[in-house]
Amino acid sequence: MTKSGMKLVVTGAGGRMGQTLIRLIAGMEGVQLHAAIERAGSPLIGRDAGEMAGAGTLGVAVTSDPLAAFLNAEGVIDFTSPASTVEFAGLAAQARIVHVVGTTGCSAADDEKIKAAARHARIVKSGNMSLGVNLLAELVRQAARSLDAAGWDIEVLEMHHKHKVDAPSGTALLLGEAAAEGRGIDLGERSVRVRDGHTGPREEGSIGFATLRGGSVVGEHSVLFAGEGETVTFSHSAGDRTIFARGALKAALWAFGQKPGLYSMSDVLGLSGR
Repeated sequence: MTKSGMKLVVTGAGGRMGQTLIRLIAGMEGVQLHAAIERAGSPLIGRDAGEMAGAGTLGVAVTSDPLAAFLNAEGVIDFTSPASTVEFAGLAAQARIVHVVGTTGCSAADDEKIKAAARHARIVKSGNMSLGVNLLAELVRQAARSLDAAGWDIEVLEMHHKHKVDAPSGTALLLGEAAAEGRGIDLGERSVRVRDGHTGPREEGSIGFATLRGGSVVGEHSVLFAGEGETVTFSHSAGDRTIFARGALKAALWAFGQKPGLYSMSDVLGLSGR
């Protein structure tokens, strides 16, 4: 019997996140794998997506043709690269479907193109799809609002596996943005990404970032509020990638009932107030 549910496309199907998503979709009610996309020339093209991901035969062959994959789809889950994500956002807008974006490292120009696509697509974009991380971001926002810059310094610390290509991580930037929103400042103007040499004293009101890379760490994030004689630390530890995949699927199902627009995981969790 054919499985029913929201018809989803998984991009970057052969990657770690892509395979995790396919396995979850195969065993989850309310969703079904409609198509699986890999880059042109990939040796995975033509293989059964379920067999590739270790989920058994699903009858969906991996393709490199996004136009064919998006045909009759209802949503796409996207953890790829900024250039690919911008392309998929345009296609999602044409198809008037849901686009869940877990891709990190997007530039301001990329974000503008994604925002434009959201006039017709229902796009949920987040630097981290974990439900726990997005709850953490809300707590950081509230703490930054309550603990004034004159008495409390903010530092964001993150560590990921040695294969991660962007820094700071999308999650670190998500948390930094939350802190900046709480303080009513612009993160781009007040963040400190690198410290080296004779830096002088810390600038009051700045938000610092420290980046660590090594081993197979899935994701460790902490936000420190350092005051005189006391430090408050908010932390999140990711044990495996299924937390991001589960969050992305929750976002897709939530967005299916929304009008076109650009949403965040705070919207999905009901934390944004809109």
